[in-house]
Amino acid sequence: MILPSLEEAGSPHWRPVKYSLFPPLGLATLAGYFSSEDEVVLQDQHIEKLDLDDTPDLVCLQVYVTNAYRAYAIADRYRARGVFVLMGGLHVTALPEEAARHADTLILGPGEEAFPRFIEDFRNGHPEKTYIARWRSIENIPPVRRDLIKRQKYLVPNSLVVSRGCPHHCDFCYKDAFYSGGKSFYTTRVDAALAEIERLPGRHLYFLDDHLLGNKEFARALFDGMKGMRRLFQSAATVQSILDGDLIEKAAEAGLRSIFVGFETFSPENLKLSNKSQNLQRNYSTAVKRLHQLGIMVNGSFVFGLDHDDADVFRRTVDWGVENAITTSTYHILTPYPGTRLFARMEAEGRILTRDWSRYDTRTVVYRTRGLTAEQLKTGYEWAYQEFYSWHNILKACSHDTTLKQKLSHLMYTGGWKKLEPMWKLLTNAGLLNQMLPLLETILKNTK
Repeated sequence: MILPSLEEAGSPHWRPVKYSLFPPLGLATLAGYFSSEDEVVLQDQHIEKLDLDDTPDLVCLQVYVTNAYRAYAIADRYRARGVFVLMGGLHVTALPEEAARHADTLILGPGEEAFPRFIEDFRNGHPEKTYIARWRSIENIPPVRRDLIKRQKYLVPNSLVVSRGCPHHCDFCYKDAFYSGGKSFYTTRVDAALAEIERLPGRHLYFLDDHLLGNKEFARALFDGMKGMRRLFQSAATVQSILDGDLIEKAAEAGLRSIFVGFETFSPENLKLSNKSQNLQRNYSTAVKRLHQLGIMVNGSFVFGLDHDDADVFRRTVDWGVENAITTSTYHILTPYPGTRLFARMEAEGRILTRDWSRYDTRTVVYRTRGLTAEQLKTGYEWAYQEFYSWHNILKACSHDTTLKQKLSHLMYTGGWKKLEPMWKLLTNAGLLNQMLPLLETILKNTK
C-alpha cells in the first residue's frame, strides 16, 4: 500500500516537515480489511524511499491531483512486471478514464464497502475493473492498522478520523466531489471513536475530519465521552458551527486547543459564487474572539483569486489575520480541481489553462482570472505569506492575545512553524520529528 509524495522532493516548495505531519491514515484504515495471514506493507514516499523492485501480489495506490503522475509512474513500473495494481482516491474518482490507463482496478469514491468486496474478488481470481460503494457507513469497520505506521517518523502520529465528508457543498471543494453520488457525510459510532482514542498513547490527538462539529448530536456525545481523558486535540470546523450553540464550549472542555477554520473570503459575492452559504452573514471576528476566550488557537484558511477579488484583497486579508491574532494562516490560489463544480463551470467558460495536474498545487494560477491578472494573483499570494509570517506581524498578532501564556504559545507555535526551517529539516531527515511532540503538547496546554 503506497502513498506517492504530493510534492516532488527537491523542489523549492518541498518542506519535509509539512509532509511528515500525519501518517497515511486512509491506507492504514483500508489495510484493516486484509486477513491476519496477509503480509501488508505500508509505504509513504514523504518519509521513506520506495522499494519498487519487489514483486508483491498486489499494489494499492492512493492518488491525489498533485501526486497523480508519480502514482502513474509507480503503477506502470509494477504492471510492466505483471504485478496487479489497484488505484483509488480523489483524483481517480474525478478522472477514472485517465487513471484506468495505469491500473488493473479502480475504486471510485470512499472504499469502506468497495475495498473488502474487491479483496474477496481478487482472492477468487476475478476482480472487476471498477468498484463503487453500494452503501456508505463506517459504523462497523475494522480497527485502523496502526501497527503498519512508522510512528517515529511523524510529528502527529495520533491522527484519527471519526466521520467522512462534510454536510456542506462548496463548489471548489475537492472532497465534496469525492463523496458525490451518495451519502456525503456520516460518522462512526461514538463508542467506537472513544475506544480508538483510548488505544492511542500519549495526550495529543489530531482529528483529520473535514468538519468535526458537523453532526451536533455525535460531536456532543463524543466530547462528553472525552471528558476526563486529559487529551489535547486539534481539528477543523466551520464559522457557523463555532458561533451556533454551545458545542464549541463542549469541545474546549474535552481538550480542543487548536482549530482549522475555512474563512476563505470576506466577500459575500464570492461566498455566494462558491456556494459557501455557511459563512454568509457570519461575523468572523466574533467567531475568533469566542475561540480565543476558550483558549483555542485559530488556524485560518483563505483563498485568493475568486472572481470578485481585487488588488487590495491580499492586504485586507493579512491585516485582518494579524489584528485578530490568528495563529497561522494558510493561503491558497483558487484551484479548480477536476471533478468539482468549479472546474466544470470554468471549463464551460473556456477558462482552464492547463491540465498539467502537477500544477494544481494552490500555488499556481491554472485558470483565466477575473478582477486580478494572473501576475497580480501570484505576486499577491506570495506577498501575503511573507507579510503575515514576518517577525513584525507575528509579534504584533501575539500582542493582541489576552494572557502571557497565550502570547507565548502563539509565538512558539507560529514562529516555530515558519521560522525554524533548518531545525525541522534536520529532525525530519534524522527521523526524530516525533521527539518534538512533547513541546507541541506543552504549547497547546498553555493556550488555556
